[in-house]
Amino acid sequence: MAILHSAPRYAPFDGVKDTLAAALGDLVIEAKEEHGEIVLLVVRERIQDVLRTLRDEHEYQQLMEIAGADYPQRLDRFEVVYCLLSLTRNHRLIVKVRTDESTPVPTATVLWPVAGWLEREVYDMYGVLFAGNPDLRRILTDYGFQGHPFRKDFPLTGYVELRYSEEDQRVVYEPVRLAQDLRQFDFMSPWEGADYVLPGDEKAAQAAAPAPVATPKDTPTPAQTGAGAAANKDAAKPAGDKPVGDKA
Repeated sequence: MAILHSAPRYAPFDGVKDTLAAALGDLVIEAKEEHGEIVLLVVRERIQDVLRTLRDEHEYQQLMEIAGADYPQRLDRFEVVYCLLSLTRNHRLIVKVRTDESTPVPTATVLWPVAGWLEREVYDMYGVLFAGNPDLRRILTDYGFQGHPFRKDFPLTGYVELRYSEEDQRVVYEPVRLAQDLRQFDFMSPWEGADYVLPGDEKAAQAAAPAPVATPKDTPTPAQTGAGAAANKDAAKPAGDKPVGDKA
């Protein structure tokens, strides 16, 4: 693998992918280098054997994180991602398994007790089940929360909101109410002409036409406008002349 900078954060892992793939054999579905990291996709039912082998035989001592990802278009829509760290080799490794809403993944708590909290987070956010986890409860959302917020089909606004009620002297749950006006945005240019009534236009359509004027007010004669020969003469004077009406 090419080193792109003079002081890499991690030691180069040339040949590591092939070594790990050979050691795990049929347990590996796919092995690749991606974004400067080694990624192993392994058999879901054998994840404990894979992690144990990596920990005990290849010096990946620490489980740093367990994350999730949702790909709704796939049959097995969820990926569970294990991030491992080798302190002695200064390597990081990503191990993935795939599952669906109802098929549990074997727990990693038998290898790293800290995996209990990490698996609870993935369960809470995605709904992925972990077989053998001794305390698979929600960890981030509130008691009685419905749904899993990181699923792609979960609405961004959620289903309920909570607030403190002065009347009840407690926190209450209510259906989400979107209070802003014009929340359904339409990005069509108004100059092209909308096929609906724009906000405010309904007032113009309802306004009554002004009443007709009985006698038009115009000034058709010089007497009505004040114009005449004297006025025209004064208006023709240069700007430096005396003002109109000055008899001095």
